[in-house]
Amino acid sequence: MRLDKFLKVSRIIKRRTVAKEIADKGRITINDKIAKSSTDVSVGDVLVIAFGNKTLTVKVEALVESTKKQDAGEMFSVVSETYKEQY
Repeated sequence: MRLDKFLKVSRIIKRRTVAKEIADKGRITINDKIAKSSTDVSVGDVLVIAFGNKTLTVKVEALVESTKKQDAGEMFSVVSETYKEQY
């Protein structure tokens, strides 16, 4: 499954176009390699996503083409969530 589609279906990022923009700016890594929006995601991959002042690390648990909102959380598990200090 493409990275941008995984981020949307899992509801980590609400819109696929936003997921594509973030990935193509080099702010997402898969297994320590910078990923583009078209990069394939597999079960067991570790994604590190850099949002403004937050860095989210998740592990892919399942790949589903479409899911309901309440089931989206089963597609990944949060490894860590860190915030940068603002001055």
